[in-house]
Amino acid sequence: MNKIDVILGLQWGDEGKGKIVDYLATSYDIVARFQGGPNAGHTLKFDGNKYVLHTVPSGIFRENLINLIGNGVVLDPIVFQKELRSLEASKVMFHSRLLVSKKAHLILPTHRWLDAASEAHKGKAKIGSTLKGIGPTYMDKTGRNGIRVGDIASPDFMERYNALKNKHLELLKIYPAIDFNLDKEEAEWFDSLSALTALQVVDCEYYINDALNTGKRILAEGAQGSMLDIDFGTYPFVTSSNTITAGVCTGLGVAPQRIGRVIGITKAYCTRVGSGPFPSELLDEVGNKLREIGNEFGSTTGRPRRCGWIDIPQLKYTIMLNGVTELCMTKIDVLNAFESIGIANAYNYGGIETEIVPFDLNMNDMQSVMEMLPGWNCPLDSASQYEDLPEAALHFIRTLENHRGVRFTMTSTGPEREKLIVR
Repeated sequence: MNKIDVILGLQWGDEGKGKIVDYLATSYDIVARFQGGPNAGHTLKFDGNKYVLHTVPSGIFRENLINLIGNGVVLDPIVFQKELRSLEASKVMFHSRLLVSKKAHLILPTHRWLDAASEAHKGKAKIGSTLKGIGPTYMDKTGRNGIRVGDIASPDFMERYNALKNKHLELLKIYPAIDFNLDKEEAEWFDSLSALTALQVVDCEYYINDALNTGKRILAEGAQGSMLDIDFGTYPFVTSSNTITAGVCTGLGVAPQRIGRVIGITKAYCTRVGSGPFPSELLDEVGNKLREIGNEFGSTTGRPRRCGWIDIPQLKYTIMLNGVTELCMTKIDVLNAFESIGIANAYNYGGIETEIVPFDLNMNDMQSVMEMLPGWNCPLDSASQYEDLPEAALHFIRTLENHRGVRFTMTSTGPEREKLIVR
């Protein structure tokens, strides 16, 4: 029985999934996004150019490859149209290769307005939303009020749109006023629908299962990271969807037994955007150095990312949740200039040392138990295979493998497409 392989992030997002999907895509017929929305920012670099994808799957740059936006994704037509225009400007032929699920939910302008108003109202308690309307859209989805891609063709589409908009306008009355030009945003939103309706829309669950049954090779691409999962992440500082492997089943319409390889991606260190707990965070010059060398600024928001050493308990947790079968490490080259490199081996809180991720990481006395390893203090540009890496870098990788019992099959030594060591 043909199975669907999965690639997803094991931290708080920004692990470098886009590049790895792009590399793996040549082994597949279809790349499918299964959750999230335009809060994703998957960056790819090749042929001297940089590309950032927000909604479109990262297999779009591989000729002849089908790219599917699944029903678990929430889609903003305005952002989507801009992304498609950028692809057109780059001479990427996508019209026959980019499919959208009829059951994917639409982000309305008033969803973004609600997101911004809600976040502004929270003040210091804000969760660090990207203000893309993701949360309010998923709330309407679960509240059974949402509008889906397939609804655009319905005769009563405008009636449904206006009903949902009016509901949002009523909700906005509970928040302090913020600047939002609804007339302008609505005009742009309706104009952008043409780019969406020009594509093929499909019944995702039938399409994906028929493809599997006819021998097609499929890669499911996750957005954000496992620690942002709505159920198992650092709640409430999470996203609004299931970012773990289980989300593939609901986000594409496949049964659990159809899941094959699960490739988990981790940076060689940790980052986080926005608010929320981060036990191994470095609030010093070392953290600043990681941020500057790693260019740790959000590809969607531009916000500086918080930086810290790699967190073993957190990784063990997400490997368990996802059923990870193999690992990929990105940005190991960012550590080239460090004399010593940290690994958080455990947590200490309430006088207890443990490797268990607690119910609530938002504890004032939470501390990471650190181990420092020697750095390698040299570039990795000449390393084309695993054995070419400096001994200190190999020791770092082996130490992580010993902690987690899963093997690294890929190591990225730079942002470019060709800088990837496959083991």
